[in-house]
Amino acid sequence: MNSRNWVRLFLSTLLIGALSASIVGFAVKWGEYRPFFQSFNIGEILSALLWFIGIGLIFSIISQMGFFAYLTIHRFGLGICRSVSLWNSVQVLLTAFILFDLVYLQVIMASSTESDVSPSRYIMAGIVVVAGLVVALIKVKQTNQAAFIPGLFFMIVVTIIEWVPALRANDTGWLYLMLYPLLICNAYQLLILPRLIQNSQRERRNTSARMKAM
Repeated sequence: MNSRNWVRLFLSTLLIGALSASIVGFAVKWGEYRPFFQSFNIGEILSALLWFIGIGLIFSIISQMGFFAYLTIHRFGLGICRSVSLWNSVQVLLTAFILFDLVYLQVIMASSTESDVSPSRYIMAGIVVVAGLVVALIKVKQTNQAAFIPGLFFMIVVTIIEWVPALRANDTGWLYLMLYPLLICNAYQLLILPRLIQNSQRERRNTSARMKAM
């Protein structure tokens, strides 16, 4: 991919992160901000909006770091395993382990505070799995069946790793506020990548044709 399309991916993902965090933020914190909307308190609304945009940009950068890290790890894994099927098996095992660890972590955290595990925690884990399956299936339609397991691994494992700061905070509001922008940004990057690569290849061909014509 050429630099122009990298910049396009970076900026568009930033925008998506800011928009998604703003929408999710007001939805999650609606009880807190509803009085400001009812009284048309523009100052408080804009202040909250700027806050959500700021954290959305941070979530977007975290998502992009995870995406580029996975692209590197994916190539490295293929080189080490020397077999697509073996590397896919490793990714499946890692995905199962991370999901188990996510649920087990919730049980440990609840037992340490002598409280029950909130059903919302299991719901969020289910959301990650469903989102991963949906995006992976779309990726297969875009490319081929070989993209299913890498897509699923990225959407589940990488998202959960990026989600760790909110998991450590153990606050339901922050868990939702960080999860949805991460899922949206990760899905966007995964699905837009083939188009940007095609654009880069076409731009290179056009540039090469112009150079030969000179």
